[in-house]
Amino acid sequence: MKILFVSLGCDKNLVDSEEMLGDLTQAGYEITDDEEEAEAAVVNTCCFINDAKKESIESILELAERRTAGQLRALIVTGCLAQRYSEDILREIPEVDAVIGTTAQDTLVQTLQEVTGRREISGKEEKDQALVRLNDLRRIPRTDAKRVLTTANGYAYLRIAEGCSKCCTYCVIPSIRGGYRSLPMESVIRTAGELAAQGVRELILVAQETTVYGTDLYGKKMLPELLDRLAEIDGIRWIRLLYCYPEEITPELVETIRRNPKILHYIDMPIQHASDDVLRRMGRRTNKKELEDIIGLLRKEIPDICLRTTLISGFPGETEKDHRTLMSFVRRMKFERLGVFAYSREEGTPAAKMKSQIPAPVKKKRRRELMLLQQEIAFKKARRMKGRIVEAIVEGRIVGEDVYTARTYMDAPGVDGTLFIETGRDLMTGDFVKVKITGSDQYDLIGEIVD
Repeated sequence: MKILFVSLGCDKNLVDSEEMLGDLTQAGYEITDDEEEAEAAVVNTCCFINDAKKESIESILELAERRTAGQLRALIVTGCLAQRYSEDILREIPEVDAVIGTTAQDTLVQTLQEVTGRREISGKEEKDQALVRLNDLRRIPRTDAKRVLTTANGYAYLRIAEGCSKCCTYCVIPSIRGGYRSLPMESVIRTAGELAAQGVRELILVAQETTVYGTDLYGKKMLPELLDRLAEIDGIRWIRLLYCYPEEITPELVETIRRNPKILHYIDMPIQHASDDVLRRMGRRTNKKELEDIIGLLRKEIPDICLRTTLISGFPGETEKDHRTLMSFVRRMKFERLGVFAYSREEGTPAAKMKSQIPAPVKKKRRRELMLLQQEIAFKKARRMKGRIVEAIVEGRIVGEDVYTARTYMDAPGVDGTLFIETGRDLMTGDFVKVKITGSDQYDLIGEIVD
């Protein structure tokens, strides 16, 4: 049977998708990206913010039409939306044959077999009752999955934990992913070795929060030790850190990044805001002074550190003064990379019930002001890169041109900038090259290979 697999949402969701693709291929199913030839479809959904929910629902509805027309024998919905809204999905979209929650995704093959098999046995044309697979959110993540990599550019995401126990007031993650659960270190090392054997050169560590890795299993933060052990794996050239909560960044972690050449001088550190009042209402565990201190430590100990962060504009109760405080903070901290989300009111969260919800036009206006400020900072930093020699990983070639796309240590895939290299050489995806930066174009860099 040919399966169409749609993966939506974040990189952690992508790891789930790759594990489910591995399950399907091991069970003998064929994966296709052609809707016309697909006999069944699986949608791995996201529901972190309203835009993500909308995208997930639209994808399901599109495939539901094919299910109604008899072009699909099965339609299965999994992931965060399935976990959070299983009853709503089955009530509003009856074409769905099964929903699988975030901790039950290893039942996909069994569920698909049941959905298609029972119809063949009964010979019924009418749709059978939908299946629901929802396991306890405290379930330990599996460690034996054989992934099918969908990142073909020399990198892969390495998940080191599942869930989150921070419970920020705007976030639904604990209710759909459960509390924080680290994967055993030996299993993480084994997975990383398997990825290296498949040609992966850059490991990108992901979790809802990477910086508290190991606290639940070993009683202390084990990320520095994990990084050192990952750096020992042959074939791995770069190790990139995402989702580092600022209050959990320790001097030991900073020192590990500083001294280990395989660990990139890049940290993704979501701070969300810089107003103490807003941070308190968000349930965050830092204040502006502490944020300034940790950023100062990182810049002092690792002068070429690239800092990426994310912000939320228009959080309930955010005043114009709060917004100006955040603007001033961004202007002074000069983050190399920064993204801003307009606050999304998520039902079931404490923030959704807060008074003084900000009108959508105000949220968008404040987001736009932050992004314009960051644009000015980022463009200036890009121009200052001219003349610098950096290492880059090749991602691909522009069709019909002697131009390759690549990434520097400052650029995580999918969210940061691109380095364009003009050369007559034949380069391969995943190659590492030395590049002299010759110019910039907004967020992107332009360079030439250095022998």
